[in-house]
Amino acid sequence: MTIKVNAKTKEFHLFNEEISYIFRVLEKSSQLEHLYYGKRIKHRDSFKHLIEREIRPSCNMFEGDHTSSLEHIKQEYPSFGTTDYRYPAHMISDKNGSTVSNYQFLSYEIIPGKPELPNLPAVYVEDDSEADTLEITLRDEVLQSRLILSYTIYAKRNVVCRNALFINEGEHSFHLENAMSASVDFPDAQFEMLHLNGAWAREAHVEVQKLSRGIQSIYSVRGASSHAHNPFLALKRPDATEHTGEVFGFSLVYSGNFLGQVEVDTYDVTRVLMGINPLQFKWKLNPGESFQTPECVMVYSDQGLNGMSQTYHHLYRSRLARGYWRDKVRPILINNWEATYFNFNEEKILTIAKTAKSLGIELFVLDDGWFGERHDDTSSLGDWFENKEKLPNGIKGLSEKIDDMGMKFGLWFEPEMVCKDTQLFKEHPDWILAAPDRRASHGRNQFILDFSREEVVDHIFTLMDHIISTSKISYIKWDMNRYMTETYSRSLEPDRQGETAHRYILGVYRLYERLIEKYPEILFESCAGGGARFDPGMLYYAPQAWASDNTDAAERLKIQYGTSMVYPLSSIGSHISAVPNHQVGRMTPIETRANVAYFGTFGYELDITKLSDEEKEKIKEQITFFKEKRNLIRSGEFYRLLNPFESNEVSWMVVSEDKTEAIVGYYKVLATPNDKYYRIKLTGLDADKLYAIQGIETTHYGDELMNVGIVLAEDFTDRASEYWQREKPGDFSSKLFVLQEV
Repeated sequence: MTIKVNAKTKEFHLFNEEISYIFRVLEKSSQLEHLYYGKRIKHRDSFKHLIEREIRPSCNMFEGDHTSSLEHIKQEYPSFGTTDYRYPAHMISDKNGSTVSNYQFLSYEIIPGKPELPNLPAVYVEDDSEADTLEITLRDEVLQSRLILSYTIYAKRNVVCRNALFINEGEHSFHLENAMSASVDFPDAQFEMLHLNGAWAREAHVEVQKLSRGIQSIYSVRGASSHAHNPFLALKRPDATEHTGEVFGFSLVYSGNFLGQVEVDTYDVTRVLMGINPLQFKWKLNPGESFQTPECVMVYSDQGLNGMSQTYHHLYRSRLARGYWRDKVRPILINNWEATYFNFNEEKILTIAKTAKSLGIELFVLDDGWFGERHDDTSSLGDWFENKEKLPNGIKGLSEKIDDMGMKFGLWFEPEMVCKDTQLFKEHPDWILAAPDRRASHGRNQFILDFSREEVVDHIFTLMDHIISTSKISYIKWDMNRYMTETYSRSLEPDRQGETAHRYILGVYRLYERLIEKYPEILFESCAGGGARFDPGMLYYAPQAWASDNTDAAERLKIQYGTSMVYPLSSIGSHISAVPNHQVGRMTPIETRANVAYFGTFGYELDITKLSDEEKEKIKEQITFFKEKRNLIRSGEFYRLLNPFESNEVSWMVVSEDKTEAIVGYYKVLATPNDKYYRIKLTGLDADKLYAIQGIETTHYGDELMNVGIVLAEDFTDRASEYWQREKPGDFSSKLFVLQEV
């Protein structure tokens, strides 16, 4: 059992070998007070000594009690309006206009395992012994509403998962205007906030800032988790590094509008909130109805950022991703997008596929442009039937020909969008998100279908199902290329319009679920103009995601480094593309492009029919190497060694579970003249094992590699010749070190 309850003092202690999470019920108000979250401490009969109280200038809940101000009490799921002036975890507007709520403790239940969240993605257990769940039931008598706070702690993972369920048990409706998934009050502000920000083509850039009094936040109101911010933040101690120190991670398993907020009050108490963004959210609860928040996954590490990341990697790889592909190596693919864009026909596609097959590639993916009259990005989304001028034998015929070659076939869809020139729009112009009497904004010449409506989701399923069921499709790339505007649904009443964005995401999940249920062996890869919806919610349905439309190797160092803060390598879509790179015009060696792309799902996105024989031979070697090592890359322990946001050098490595083999990637972005000596200190190895490094004669013990490092001069330079006589590696050089236990 990982949960203990001190019945007399009404204290709850969630713990395992590494972490403790403790809270209690306040005596008078029956609200919940937070006491501790961090490294495990011993259980005891009472934790009352952790309570902090003194008389301060403030408003108090109870007359005569000058220490009953919620402003000075650390809480579990705070409200606003009854003496706490910090931002709340929930807010409800009653029929009379009041926004005061007072949920008081009613009961608790300890449940072995982890209950599913209905209609929402969440991490899970395969056996009830993996975790225990504490459900705290509170009630607001005035609202006649129950609130159930759920806490799941894993027995062998530094993970606490939280969510909240609101239930209207009264006779009148009320509106939920804010419903966070988790709130934690920390007793000090000695933290730095780490988060991932960016834009299209430069996603997941790591940013670190010292906390200051007031509010600092990340968020999206774009209808997707967004390029701008990933639904993740971490609080790290100022002295925490990649490998040492305390870190608290917060990751929201959700794909829509979100808020991650850190507030430091005037007493240096730090409140973290994570959940659906209250902006544009307002959910009506009629009598008997309930609202379930998404799940927030909280991770504690006393082994730095790598420790936090590895916990997320293990959990999301094996207890968030599901189904047929969860534990399998992924096929090496080639996508035709950067090879042809919209300009292709069946002959061109088959020529690329035949060449790909000869090089050892296993999956051909046909991207945008195969349907309707789609010759550019101005038309045809929603008309999901083949363009017979390009593909006279349709998707069925093309997929069968590629299957006959011994390759798998994959197909691109953008099911959530529609263009105005389509049959779908002409028949159902009211099916897009658009406000009455207002101009409907477009993005990339397309409009968003109202997936909050079941009939819309059903119709798109029927169109996709027809293509899939009549063809040999083993992979689907699901794209989403614009954000929401005029977020209004014609199917909802005026007082329910604040539900549109969330209902939309539930519709996306519903379509995924229907397709997965009918086609469980299809590999889905999510995409949203690159990384605009790279979030844990998507990984529940699609075990891999396209990290960025930017395929430049140098930029990918930053993108993949940042993405690895939360997401496992098995989820990071990474391809080798042509040079000059289509996004930045940069020339990088094909070796470096491969050495970056290996640390992900790995594939190609270029016209391989135009490559030289020498380049094709290099691709064969790359494919052979990846096939040998892809299980290690998929399932090994990943470590970040050198930070691209702080250095001209970048390095990372992956180590097998038994520590018998490892791959180290080292990258030098710009060449430097008359340079210093370089070493890479490794980590995660067995100190007592003896390792051979491919291409280096000397063997090394693990302790030497971790404490002294690999001396790069042994490999990168000919020390017998003078500097100006040697061949220089140039910009964007890289090297893989493959380690094997002797």
